[in-house]
Amino acid sequence: MNEKHVVLAEVLKNFAALTDNDITVGLPLWRPRKILKGDFFNMQSFVCTDLALITKGIFRIYYVPPETSEEKNVYFFSEKQFLVSFRSFINQYPCYYYIQALEDAEIISINYKDLQYLYTTPTGWEKFGRLIAELFFNYSQSRAEEFLFNTAEERYIKMLGEHPNIVNRIPAYHISSYLGIKNPSLTRIKKRLLKQKD
Repeated sequence: MNEKHVVLAEVLKNFAALTDNDITVGLPLWRPRKILKGDFFNMQSFVCTDLALITKGIFRIYYVPPETSEEKNVYFFSEKQFLVSFRSFINQYPCYYYIQALEDAEIISINYKDLQYLYTTPTGWEKFGRLIAELFFNYSQSRAEEFLFNTAEERYIKMLGEHPNIVNRIPAYHISSYLGIKNPSLTRIKKRLLKQKD
């Protein structure tokens, strides 16, 4: 097992309680890949054919409203998180979003057909599929609720909990877009939180 497969095996055991046998069956179908900063894991209007685990780097999922052409960040994903445009993946129809690396990144991924095959095997992979579906449903629901129930400052704190070093790794305008605010508002939030620490 190479280093990336070791990381994948650890995550799979923690996430879905897969056994060593389950992992032995599935591991050969996961392939390592490097994605350079600025390159795409998937693009709008293309079918998302792979589910990936990030072993290095940060990705953003964003869309571009045709009326404004202004990029709007929807999610960030970083190390030891699964990465996919889930509805496009499970339905195998074109994606509404772009998924882009914000740093030089490394992933290990499995394609749709191989994962469907694993679901038919007498292993824990079908449970993995259910848990992935629940995970991405929760991402979607919690993201919608953040904008209904939380302030921009609360959304910022939650983001830091999920991606601890993100502010040192990507430009501030990406974070502002994700929070649904402008850069001056983000600066004020940072200053306010810094004062609370003192």
